Amino acid sequence: MAAGPVDCHCHLSAPCFQPDVAAVVRAARQAAVAALVTVTEQAGEFRSVLELSDRFPGFVLPCLGVHPVQEVSPEEQRSVTLKDLDAALPLIELYKDKLVAIGEVGLDFTPRFASTDEQKEGQRQVLTKQVELARKLDLPLNVHSRSAGRPTINLLKEQGASKVLLHAFDGKPSVAMEGVKAGYFFSIPPSIIRSDQKQKLVKVLPLESICLETDSPALGPEKQVRNEPKNVYIAAEYIAKIKGIPVEEVIEVTTQNALKVFPKLRNFLQV
Repeated sequence: MAAGPVDCHCHLSAPCFQPDVAAVVRAARQAAVAALVTVTEQAGEFRSVLELSDRFPGFVLPCLGVHPVQEVSPEEQRSVTLKDLDAALPLIELYKDKLVAIGEVGLDFTPRFASTDEQKEGQRQVLTKQVELARKLDLPLNVHSRSAGRPTINLLKEQGASKVLLHAFDGKPSVAMEGVKAGYFFSIPPSIIRSDQKQKLVKVLPLESICLETDSPALGPEKQVRNEPKNVYIAAEYIAKIKGIPVEEVIEVTTQNALKVFPKLRNFLQV
């Protein structure tokens, strides 16, 4: 029996999952999802993600990292600074053996978050520090690159990052192919069904470079409706449609790809 799909990037510690996270995890298990790779955005979230991985061992697999956009309050967000790493880096080192990757890390040059060169440079410094730590700890990177596809790929290559997942990549297919040449993987969310950009990306990306994700609770099949890990199948089905191949093949190849980018998954998946 081949392993089911892997959700390579989700946010199970998001506040909207708190009331019913056990039901959300159960629904994913019942749908034969193989594993949920769960990311963080700031040090304040680390404990809850580690608790979820203890509560659902071998199924909820943790990544710890600091995102390029930091939430000050639900209404206010700002670009990351080196100071945001102070609490995070020692904890990543402390829990390194439990982690499947460092993430969610990356660059976000959306103008409302990073309009100045100073903010962009701050993000680059924060990403570089986390890439250095990933190399030191031999951990992969789970990466965000909104409005910053080429700068993110270039920085990762310059810093010698080897095992990289670029999640929900929003750049041009030609830029993504630079990542493919570097051996990076790209995870595709269920929102592909309503995104021309993601559809064009999947047409060009080789299946051997594609993983599946949900980015739950965001990037679901319907806008403004909470996304869940079980919806990883929606992404798989749409990729199969674009590539003209059976969905089983998409699941099998993307799960093998997930094992390549996150080698520690081998400890948990029956493949």
